[in-house]
Amino acid sequence: MKNFFWAILGVCSIPTTAWASMAPISDGPMMFGIPVDFILFALILLGVAIFHNNTLQVALTGVIGILFYKLIFTGFKHGTGLAGLISHFQHEWVILANLFCLLMGFALLSNHFENSKIPDILPRFLPDGWKGGFVLLFLIFVLSSFLDNIAAALIGGSIATIVFRGKVHVGYLAAIVAASNAGGSGSVVGDTTTTMMWIAGISPASVLHAYAAAIPALMICGIFAALQQHQYSPITTNPPEGIQVDMARVSIVAFILVMAIVVNIVINVKYNEISDTFPFIGVAVWVALLLSTPIRRPDWSLMPETFKGSLFLLSLVVCASLMPVEKLPLASWQTAFGLGFVSAVFDNIPLTALSIKQGGYDWGVLAYSVGFGGSMIWFGSSAGVALSNNFHEAKSVGNWLRHGWHVTLAYIIGFFIMLTLVGWHPSTDRYHGDNGSTQTESHTTKAGQ
Repeated sequence: MKNFFWAILGVCSIPTTAWASMAPISDGPMMFGIPVDFILFALILLGVAIFHNNTLQVALTGVIGILFYKLIFTGFKHGTGLAGLISHFQHEWVILANLFCLLMGFALLSNHFENSKIPDILPRFLPDGWKGGFVLLFLIFVLSSFLDNIAAALIGGSIATIVFRGKVHVGYLAAIVAASNAGGSGSVVGDTTTTMMWIAGISPASVLHAYAAAIPALMICGIFAALQQHQYSPITTNPPEGIQVDMARVSIVAFILVMAIVVNIVINVKYNEISDTFPFIGVAVWVALLLSTPIRRPDWSLMPETFKGSLFLLSLVVCASLMPVEKLPLASWQTAFGLGFVSAVFDNIPLTALSIKQGGYDWGVLAYSVGFGGSMIWFGSSAGVALSNNFHEAKSVGNWLRHGWHVTLAYIIGFFIMLTLVGWHPSTDRYHGDNGSTQTESHTTKAGQ
C-alpha cells in the first residue's frame, strides 16, 4: 500500500513538475526552486488521487486556497488584487461557461440516446467475444471524428452499459475515453483543441496525420481493454426480441448534435471576432434541448449529480488557468511528447492556445499529444470527467492507472509510430495573433519542401 501511494504521488508529480519547468522565474515564494503555485496544485491533484470519494470538496478547497494565495502573494496574469482576479475571469468565463453547458447538456443527450433503444439492438450488429468490445471502441473513435468527444464518450458509455449488462470494467472505461479523444485528434471538428487550431488559420490537413498515432494507439489500448472487459462481463449477443427504436429520441440527439456543429463552424470560423465573447456552442446545445422538450422530456433527475461532476472539472480548469505559465519551451517533438503527460492533469485548452501563439509546432503531432494525453488520468479530459459522472468506480486515479495502464502504453507507442512514419514537420501555416493580425512562422521550414 505504501509503494502504491508513492506511485500515485509520482504520477501526479511528473506532469506538474514538467509544467513548472516551463514557467519563467517567479517573483512569488518558491520551494525547492519551484513556484508555490505549482506545489499547491500538485497537492490538490494528490488529494483527488487519495480522496476519490470526495473529489469535489478537494477541488473546491484547492481553488479557494490558490485564489487567496495569489491575492495575497503573487497577483494574477492581468493584474493584482481583486481587479486582477476580475480581469482573469473576464478572460476565462467563456471557456468555462461553454464547458459547463456542454457537460450538463451532453449528459441529457446521452440519456436520450440510451432511451432511444438503439443501444439495446446494437448487440445484433457487434461481433461475439472480445471483438465486439473492440468494434464498439472503434465506433466511438469514428463518432468522435465529427462529434464532440464528450458526446462520443457518453454515447459509448451508454451503449457499453447495455451490451455488457451494466458491468463495465474500469480499464474499458479508460479505453472509451481514449477512443473518443483519439478520434477527435485528427479532425478540426472533433475536438476543442483542433477547432482552436482551425480558428487560428491552421489548415485542417495540418492535423490529419495525428491519425498516424491515434489509430495504432486505439489498436493497442482497444485490444487490451476489450480482453479485460470480456473476462469481466462478456458482451450480450442475444438482445430481447420486439425492441422498438424511439425515432423521436434519435431525432432529438441528431438535432442537438447538428446545432452544436453548425454553431461551432459558423461562429468560430465565419464570425471569429465574437467567438470569445459568449458561450455560443454551449448555449446552442441547451436551446436545442429546450426546443425538443415538448417532444420528449429530458430526465432532469440527472442534473444534480452531473452538476457535481461538472463543477469538479471546472475547478481543476480554474486551478490550471491560475498557474504562472507564460511560455513553453522551444517547439520540438520532445516538447510535444511531454505536453501529452502535462495534459493528463492540466486543461489542454490553455496548452493549445500557448502553442498556437508560440508557433513552430507540427500541428498533427501536437493535436495527438494534447488530445490523447488527457486520457491517461480520468480527470485529464472533459470526456473522462463526463463519463466518470455515470461510472463512479472510475473516479479513482489508482483504479484508472492500475486497470487503464494500456492507455499510457498506447500513447507512447502511438507517438513514436507517428514520429517514425510521418516525422516532425514544423509548420509554416499562417495563424492569427492576439491582435487579430496574421503572422507567419518564417523561422521554420516544412520538411520535404
